[in-house]
Amino acid sequence: MSRKTYNVLFLCTHNSARSILAEAHLNHIGKGRFTAYSAGSHPSGSINSMTIQILRQTGYTVDGLRSKGWDEFALPNAPEMNFVITVCDSAAGEMCPVWPGQPMTAHWGFEDPSQAKGTEEERSRVFHRIFQQITARIQLFLSLPMEKLDALSLQQRLKDIGKSKL
Repeated sequence: MSRKTYNVLFLCTHNSARSILAEAHLNHIGKGRFTAYSAGSHPSGSINSMTIQILRQTGYTVDGLRSKGWDEFALPNAPEMNFVITVCDSAAGEMCPVWPGQPMTAHWGFEDPSQAKGTEEERSRVFHRIFQQITARIQLFLSLPMEKLDALSLQQRLKDIGKSKL
């Protein structure tokens, strides 16, 4: 018996740091069970260089990653999402498109590492801290018994993950 593969869309305003980190991490550790995507309401058009640096240091592939708009995932030929998760407060407050398939939604807010000030080393530490927080929440997500939870319980657990102290 094969397991269901879940599609997850991570949203952020610029789609250059947090949502990209989440996409890459879930695709790396969720192979076969999850396919992750990311997008932004106002994509920057490029991925933050520190995002690329962290992903490469971690051994994750950066091939195929790009900054893109969320409208791409509301089109009729877009993959149907099971989950849509905002990772920044700005995107959470915006009017999102209507997603095909009526996915479950949640907000997992993280500080914007691209706004970090200081030396390159100080900014890098902020990026690493945020990446650790993202990976911790994704680990909680992966531990959910998806097939055993009813929709209401699963939705509540998704929201609880966003409220977890990291």
